[in-house]
Amino acid sequence: MKDYVQVPAAELEKPYEFTSPGESTTFLYLRVCCCCSALRPRYKRLVDNIFPEDPKDGLVKADMEKLTFYAVSAPEKLDRIGAYLAERLSRDVVRHRSGYVLIAMEALDQLLMACHSQSIKPFVESFLHMVAKLLESGEPKLQVLGTNSFVKFANIEEDTPSYHRRYDFFVSRFSAMCHSCHSDPEIRTEIRIAGIRGIQGVVRKTVNDELRATIWEPQHMDKIVPSLLFNMQKIEEVDSRIGPPSSPSAADKEENPAVLAENCFRELLGRATFGNMNNAVRPVFAQYSHHVIQEILGHLDARKKDSPRVRAGIIQVLLEAVAIAAKGSIGPTVLEVFNTLLKHLRLSVEFEANDLQGGSVGSVSLNTSSKDNDEKIVQNAIIQTIGFFGSNLPDYQRSEIMMFIMGKVPVFGTSTHTLDISQLGDLGTRRIQIMLLRSLLMVTSGYKAKTIVTALPGSFLDPLLSPSLMEDYELRQLVLEVMHNLMDRHDNRAKLRGIRIIPDVADLKIKREKICRQDTSFMKKNGQQLYRHIYLGCKEEDNVQKNYELLYTSLALITIELANEEVVIDLIRLAIALQDSAIINEDNLPMFHRCGIMALVAAYLNFVSQMIAVPAFCQHVSKVIEIRTMEAPYFLPEHIFRDKCLLPKSLEKHDKSLYFLTNKIAESLGGSGYGVERLSVPYVPQVTDEDRLSRRKSIVDTVSIQVDILPNTIPSDDVVSNTEEITFEALKKAIDTNGMEEQEKEKRRLVIEKFQKAPFEEIAAQCESKANFLHDRLAQILELTIRPPPSPSGTLTITSGHAQYQSVPVYEMKFPDLCVY
Repeated sequence: MKDYVQVPAAELEKPYEFTSPGESTTFLYLRVCCCCSALRPRYKRLVDNIFPEDPKDGLVKADMEKLTFYAVSAPEKLDRIGAYLAERLSRDVVRHRSGYVLIAMEALDQLLMACHSQSIKPFVESFLHMVAKLLESGEPKLQVLGTNSFVKFANIEEDTPSYHRRYDFFVSRFSAMCHSCHSDPEIRTEIRIAGIRGIQGVVRKTVNDELRATIWEPQHMDKIVPSLLFNMQKIEEVDSRIGPPSSPSAADKEENPAVLAENCFRELLGRATFGNMNNAVRPVFAQYSHHVIQEILGHLDARKKDSPRVRAGIIQVLLEAVAIAAKGSIGPTVLEVFNTLLKHLRLSVEFEANDLQGGSVGSVSLNTSSKDNDEKIVQNAIIQTIGFFGSNLPDYQRSEIMMFIMGKVPVFGTSTHTLDISQLGDLGTRRIQIMLLRSLLMVTSGYKAKTIVTALPGSFLDPLLSPSLMEDYELRQLVLEVMHNLMDRHDNRAKLRGIRIIPDVADLKIKREKICRQDTSFMKKNGQQLYRHIYLGCKEEDNVQKNYELLYTSLALITIELANEEVVIDLIRLAIALQDSAIINEDNLPMFHRCGIMALVAAYLNFVSQMIAVPAFCQHVSKVIEIRTMEAPYFLPEHIFRDKCLLPKSLEKHDKSLYFLTNKIAESLGGSGYGVERLSVPYVPQVTDEDRLSRRKSIVDTVSIQVDILPNTIPSDDVVSNTEEITFEALKKAIDTNGMEEQEKEKRRLVIEKFQKAPFEEIAAQCESKANFLHDRLAQILELTIRPPPSPSGTLTITSGHAQYQSVPVYEMKFPDLCVY
């Protein structure tokens, strides 16, 4: 029983006055401290008793023994003891009572060591909560204290794992401590050592249990491994300045962050299984990938004269290395990789060209063939590495690499490329062009730009289109495929694969968006250039089926990605111009190519008519295709590109119903609100200096050669007579002047209409083409008429490969009248 003492009311203190009437003036005095202490739970009293009045006195050992005995005897109370200790510790941390915090953590450590493993599970959550509180505090002393407690906890083996327990916070916090930048070097070292020991504790606690949420997940390894490597790197920098490192002592292992980090990393890799090794090694490579790549590139430079298979093996190792390093590479490292690879690509092509030139018959030719195949292995490995590295780069870096590679592509007649091709020859130059364009194709694969201006800036578009005029169908194919990679922003190219008449375009489920302002301005600026390359590309004599398929895909992608009403009209004009060129055949194309162009036009007009969904236009196109199916199947892609397709002897005798008529198209589109005035103006490709970059012969050269060889080499019966047959109808037309006047009026009307409605680019292109034609004819005339004056020393002539001088006597020389006096 408690002692209660009756006291007078006057002796009560003022805060305890009660003024209610009717209450007794006599109160019982309660010994408050004794009463409260008796009413509190026992575990709280035991916990309170271990804290002295002065924290400097330290933990009260006698009371700590009582608390430990109580916890061991009643393990079900451990969770309450832990919760109460956590409550007191949190309060002391907030109030910066470091002395009581130290006492609380010492008590926790003793309880952890004294209790059995099966009984500490309820206590662990409170313990980890208290450790987290210490690690979150800004005081280094408390962070080290919390780390030490966690390390002691990590050394306790638990019989059964706790599946719900996770250590994500501790991994992040200990990793951050490993990168401490405290101003005091000693404190900084102490915090880093604590962080490394904490990571080591997490590894030991979680690494052996496969059922528990482990640290082998990439998000944990990406924090742990770089933190360990960071501390290992510091000591390597010091050792490189001082001298060779000595074997660390036991004290150094505990006081040196680098040694401790190395031991922790060795332990981590030693505990890794085969399935987890990849997650542990990948961050190592990501941290030092640029060093690894530089070493491999240096090794490749040192072995540049070795056998092709050795170089191919080194490049294959580099390919595996850049698979990890690509996303983390920045700055000069990227350009150095590409520059080195392109240099070795040129060397491989040069070796291949030299082997082909030095090959001979017999066994030597067999060795040359095997070397040639080995060099192709090297070249394919380089291209694969370039493409893989480039395709994994961010978009802003990929655009720079595209420009870098394009600047290396040699173009005949220009010196803008930066690759040395002086030792390659024509065959080697063609080979390097194909290799570089294949590399560019792999780099652009998967590239998605919001606007076409970003994907195809003028500085990239102009050099890219230059190879499309060369007399090599494979180069033109690669250029078109690169264009498709950059244009196809909605992954529609696979749906357009293969040139064919599509019955219902809606079944393809084409993805498209509204044309933005930037794309519209791009087409106004560069549309004529694209049309021109497509037009000229269709008229190449060495085109194969794949060329026509890629040209059809180019037209379709422009329609999907970049076409407004104005662009649609231009594309239809381009298609009609291609049809007219196949019919007139000014370029003397073979019949297969003429029918191929007709099939390309049919496939595209069928596609565009359904895309713009104008019923009258669709009806006209469908009717022409139906008639062709019955009367001229070689004008359709399904037949002309089939093996053993029968070809017509000429196209002049075909009925107009087999052709797409401009007036019918204009009538159908005009009824739907399209501006069809420009359809009446024939498309004329713009002539630029790019025509002279290809290796075609110019008009002057062709005419000069014909003039030189016609009198001597062509037999008389092979000469084609250009005279017209004189008939009554011809004489009647010649006498009929009214018809001539009407034709002149019609020509004037067409000229006026053209200058009123045609775009300025086409007018300028036609005027420029006429001016170039007249200039070439004038140059031809001057070359044939103006000869250098005879010289008494003679003129150089080449006969049967030997140079001879033929002198002219002075008395036979003819001088101008002004020179004779």
